[in-house]
Amino acid sequence: MPATPRSSDPLVGSSVDGLPDTAPGHASEAVRIGIVSVSDRASSGVYQDKGLPALKDWLTRALHNPIVFEQRLIPDEQESISAALIELVDAGCCLVLTTGGTGPAPRDVTPEATLAVAHRQMPGFGEQMRQISLKFVPTAILSRQCAVIRGQCLILNLPGQPKAIAETLEGLRDTAGQSIVPGIFAAVPYCVDLIGGPYMETVDAVCKAFRPKSATRPATGA
Repeated sequence: MPATPRSSDPLVGSSVDGLPDTAPGHASEAVRIGIVSVSDRASSGVYQDKGLPALKDWLTRALHNPIVFEQRLIPDEQESISAALIELVDAGCCLVLTTGGTGPAPRDVTPEATLAVAHRQMPGFGEQMRQISLKFVPTAILSRQCAVIRGQCLILNLPGQPKAIAETLEGLRDTAGQSIVPGIFAAVPYCVDLIGGPYMETVDAVCKAFRPKSATRPATGA
């Protein structure tokens, strides 16, 4: 089995214990996020992985927080996926996003690997992702994306295509820019709050987070 490529990629600022505290002129809390692309062919070098760049691009546009990415590119092997998820949670990630391996094919085992490490399930995320994808293709009902909590980390299975990743995270808008279907990421920061994670601040033009007024802090993002 191929070795699991891994890296920590601090995007902004200097680090203490691997995490930047702040970026210049920026008071948002730093966050560590795991991103995992699951693909037999990409992990073996048959073609270039597009999942990790898509996840990284969207998250850096959507969050004011300085981010350290922990990234993994691994084959469709259930035990390897579960091990990577546990490793990322143990490394201090408050959020882990996976892409790929959520269909009905025999090698699509990302949901099984995710559920195997779950302390609690969060079925609403998968339901909303399918609602968004059904606006485009009827085969969205074949997707098996799920979401779970392990410790103080939220783990989300996302679709495999970069366009679908952005659509499910960000939601759908009309030609005037008004929200038609909310994306799942609008609920992510408050979920992370509730499980004891860092305070995540979104860029409203990309995806505005929803929190009750009692849980909302004054904006610090630049």
